[in-house]
Amino acid sequence: MADGPPRIGSIDEAAIRAHRAERIRQELRRRDRAAVLTVDPVNLRYATGTRNMQVWTMHNIVRYALVFAHGPTVLFDLPTGRHLSAGLESVSDVRPSIPFDYMLVADNAEAMARRWAAQIRGTLKEHGCAADILAVDRADTLMVWALAEEGTRAVDGKAILEHARANKSAEEIAAFRLSLETCEDSVRSLYGFAVPGTRESEAFGHLVGESLARGGEYPETRLLAAGPRTNPWFQETSGRVMQAGELLSLDTDLIGPMGFYNDISRSWVVGGRRPTPAQATLLDLSRAQIEHNIDLLRPGVSFVDYASRAFRLPDAYLANRYADLVHGCGLGVEYPFVLYPEDADDGMYDGHFEANAIVCVESYVGALDGPDGVKLEQPVLITENGPEVLSALPLDAADF
Repeated sequence: MADGPPRIGSIDEAAIRAHRAERIRQELRRRDRAAVLTVDPVNLRYATGTRNMQVWTMHNIVRYALVFAHGPTVLFDLPTGRHLSAGLESVSDVRPSIPFDYMLVADNAEAMARRWAAQIRGTLKEHGCAADILAVDRADTLMVWALAEEGTRAVDGKAILEHARANKSAEEIAAFRLSLETCEDSVRSLYGFAVPGTRESEAFGHLVGESLARGGEYPETRLLAAGPRTNPWFQETSGRVMQAGELLSLDTDLIGPMGFYNDISRSWVVGGRRPTPAQATLLDLSRAQIEHNIDLLRPGVSFVDYASRAFRLPDAYLANRYADLVHGCGLGVEYPFVLYPEDADDGMYDGHFEANAIVCVESYVGALDGPDGVKLEQPVLITENGPEVLSALPLDAADF
């Protein structure tokens, strides 16, 4: 088993960190914001190139950073983890964080939150920034309250990070490709492992284990199911035993090497059997949707126009459609998130696809209350010359 992704040593991660920091600063200047406070661990990793218990800190706020539009990046970390960012050029200063989560400090939470807010306000002033308004990518109640007590109004800063993350450098794209290879190899291994009699949970464990062995980090979802559990979609992996001739559908949603979101979906018939006519119809429709919608991707195409020209699912499958047509991809699901026209009232927005963005084109085909469902998904690089499919893993498992 390989210890990590091939050619990972060829990636200039310092160049990636520099590009990401400049992207954030460009967005700050464009929006006339002096600084942004990053709390979300994924955004924090993007902004600083550091990680420390990334999943645990998703529900325990103990790490955060201030990125200044015309200044440094100051990281606040647990004293026990400050060495993790030692020597990184992307972090100008590492200071002890002040925890205020109730789990950690119980009834001292409000007092600790006041200390935290004073720390943030003091750091802003130290770097010549007015402290009356602060963009924050994610905030809980105590954060907003404590900042207000200090005279600082928290405003939503997530747009800054989402738009920064949407544009990838050449080095970032190269790193994404290498990370994706580990996911593809893991799915190929799964194809041979998931024989009739295998439990869904065993298959999912194999997929995750293969990814980890290749340098991956963790799964974001548990979306692997077979037979009747493929419809409706979003049923999480269970202990059900897979049978020969059933469809197996999965969405990898794996955080791979260097933190990249390895997001591909595939479906195949368990046991290597040929699909039944009904299964073949689902597979063919899903593939047609994927290929049609990939071909529409061009720089400058508006999201609303894209949705209006996207593949039209037959009525029998439209009611059971997937959550989106396409979404951005990098360190997770990212901006943009393009809905079906039928879901316009659910917050659909407009914008334009840009060159050097990576997006995932989604498809789920399954009749409402039907016996099976097929999930396919492809990551695509948008270039000036059109779309480039990044995954080398065939849509047809027979070609794996």
